[in-house]
Amino acid sequence: MTLDRHALGFGSGDRAIFASDPWNSRGRLYPETSSATRSDFQRDRDRIVHTTAFRRLKHKTQVFIAADGDHYRTRLTHTIEVAQIARALARALKLDEDLAEGVALVHDFGHTPFGHTGEDALHEMLKPYGGFDHNAQSLRIVTKLERRYAEFDGLNLTWESLEGLVKHNGPLMGKGGQGAHGPVPQPILDYCALHDLEIGSFASLEAQVAAIADDIAYNTHDIDDGLRSGYLTFDMLEEIPFLAGLMREVRDRYPNLESGRFTHEIMRRQITAMVEDVITVAQTRLKQVRPESVVDVRQAGQAIATFSDQMFVTDRDIKAMLMKRIYRHPDVMRVREGAASIVVDLYRAFMSDPLQMQKHYWIDQIAGMAEPAKARHVGDYLAGMTDTYAIATHRRLFDHTPELR
Repeated sequence: MTLDRHALGFGSGDRAIFASDPWNSRGRLYPETSSATRSDFQRDRDRIVHTTAFRRLKHKTQVFIAADGDHYRTRLTHTIEVAQIARALARALKLDEDLAEGVALVHDFGHTPFGHTGEDALHEMLKPYGGFDHNAQSLRIVTKLERRYAEFDGLNLTWESLEGLVKHNGPLMGKGGQGAHGPVPQPILDYCALHDLEIGSFASLEAQVAAIADDIAYNTHDIDDGLRSGYLTFDMLEEIPFLAGLMREVRDRYPNLESGRFTHEIMRRQITAMVEDVITVAQTRLKQVRPESVVDVRQAGQAIATFSDQMFVTDRDIKAMLMKRIYRHPDVMRVREGAASIVVDLYRAFMSDPLQMQKHYWIDQIAGMAEPAKARHVGDYLAGMTDTYAIATHRRLFDHTPELR
C-alpha cells in the first residue's frame, strides 16, 4: 500500500513558488531513501533536535553565565525563540516552515562555552591553524562530529539545510573568488569541495528569515535580561526613540503597571513590530524581484527578508546600547576575562597532554597527529564543552579556577 502524501498534507498547498520545495531537494551527500511520512526538511529538523550538540546548548552562555540566575537566556532558550520567530516569518511569507525552523535550530551549534568570549579566546589559540569560526564549527558538527548513524558521520542533512546554515547571513564569497567578509573558513571550503554549497550566492528565503529572526530574538531578550540584571533601566531605553514609543504606548494603556508586566508588554510589542517590518519589506522586494523559483531568490543580488531603513537604524542603535550598557559593563568584562582564561588554560593543557581530553573520539590517535590536526581536534573538543563542563574540567586540572559571577 502506497501512502498518499497529499492526503497527509504534504502537497505544495499554499507554499509560494519561490519557496524551497521539500519534495524536490537537491539531496544529501550520502543518498538516502525518502520517508513516506516526513519531508526531507522535516527529517533534517528532527535530526537536529535529537543531537548531542542541541542538548548541550542548555548549558552554554548567551550573555549571562548560568550561575547568575535560572531565568536568564541560555544558548538553548535563545535558539528556541529564534526558531519560533523564524517559523512565524516563514508562515507569513508562505515558505517552507520546517526548513526555516531547522536552520534556526542549528545556527548556534558551533558556539563555544561562555559565548563570544569563549569563541574569541579559542580563535586566538587556533590562529596559527586557521582560527576558529562558530559558523564553520556548526558545519563541522553536522557533517563530521556528530556520530549517530551507522553509514556516515554527521547528520547527512539536505543541501538546502546546509546551505542555510552556512549562508544564512549572506554570501561568503564575493566576486573574483575573494571572501565577502574576510577569508572563508577552511572547514567550509573543505566541505564545499565535496558538496558545493554555492557560497557566492544568497541563501533561500527560509535561511534569510532564520537569520533576521536571530537579530529580532537577541535584540529583544538581551534587553529583557539586561533589565532583569539591573544593567539596563527603563530610563536607558528612552534613549532609543523606537523603544521610547513602545513604553509610552504601554504606559498610556496600562497606567501603574508593575515592572515585570511592563517589561513583557514592551518586549512583545518590539517583536511584533520587527516581525511585521520584515514581512512588509520582504513583500515589497518580492514584488520588485518577482522570483519564480528559489533559484531566483538565490540570484536576486540582495537579501529579501531584512529590515526597512528605519528599523535598520533602530536595530543598530539597540545593538550599540547593548554593547555599551551590558556587553562592555565592567562586571561582565570581569567575568569574560575569567572565562577566557579558562578556555586558554584548557587549550594549552590539552595540547600538552591530549589524554586529558577524556572520552574524546580520537583519544588513542591524537597524540601522534601533526600539530595542525591535533590543534583542530582540541578545538573541536573545547568548542563542544558546556560552561559547566569546562569549569568542572578546569577545576580538575588546575589549582585555581576563576569565579564566574
